Amino acid sequence: MLIKRLHPGLFGISLGLISLSGTWHKFMAMNLMTDWGVERFIFTAGFLVLITLTLLFLIKLVTDFEGFMKIFHHPAQGPMLAIMPVATSLSVALLVPSHPEYLNIAYGVMAINLLLQLATAWQMVEMLSSGKLPSEFITPALYIPVVPGGLVGGIASNAIGLPGFGYMLWGMGVGAWALLEMRILGHLFKGPLPAPLRPTIGIEMAPGAVSTLTTITLWPNLPVDAVLIGLGFACGPILAVLTRWKSWTDVPFSFGFWSFSFPVAAIASCIIEAVIRGHWSPVVAWMALVSANLIIGYLAIRTILLLIQGKLLPK
Repeated sequence: MLIKRLHPGLFGISLGLISLSGTWHKFMAMNLMTDWGVERFIFTAGFLVLITLTLLFLIKLVTDFEGFMKIFHHPAQGPMLAIMPVATSLSVALLVPSHPEYLNIAYGVMAINLLLQLATAWQMVEMLSSGKLPSEFITPALYIPVVPGGLVGGIASNAIGLPGFGYMLWGMGVGAWALLEMRILGHLFKGPLPAPLRPTIGIEMAPGAVSTLTTITLWPNLPVDAVLIGLGFACGPILAVLTRWKSWTDVPFSFGFWSFSFPVAAIASCIIEAVIRGHWSPVVAWMALVSANLIIGYLAIRTILLLIQGKLLPK
């Protein structure tokens, strides 16, 4: 029964935790506090969730192939399968610089990741370009295979010593964001998403901040002005999401709200980068870190409560 009820949106939990560990990594580089192992704890928790879910979906692929393919071809759940390779790429980006002994393994992992992202992107673009995608399924989830996939892939490629490939993936991610933004954001302005899909709206906040982080990674000597321009680009989608708070807070809490975790951690990381490069007051970095931890901590507590109540997985 557990395998039957698996949902690809669960990978958002691992992506949120791993991205928050990346925020802690940037903050700890400022040497403002003693290393209590918080970054490692959060990364380990997110990585364990990622490994567990990946194994469960592999079991589903073998034991329930028809059910797995229904998810893959589903207009909302299919793109969410790409969260798994995105989270894996982010893990590579955070792990390899401090553990170069895993570099050869990282090459193979990244090759598999990119193939998985290509498969989900192909399916999504085919549905969107052929008119097979119902209008109610035009949601920010469509970004995942090509936008975060390209942007985080660029960060990971740089981490494993392939910056040229990272530039290309960055360009693909930004280009895909530009193409999809008009369609998705325009659709969001037409009215509320269907209730089951409203939690995915948090993904809309991610591309601006994540593309800024990728830019900083690929061109590390950029001034604080460039970071601020990136945050400025991110403000429009953030405002579009926050002004619709009544629609997405009207639905019961579910794991889908982890869609907010990745962009929240990315925005906090950008602010910390701005503090470092602009020599701002450390108080700003503290505020960004605390805010990200409070929001993602709230998501974690609500998710644990759902798990205890047996209501985490959809029926």
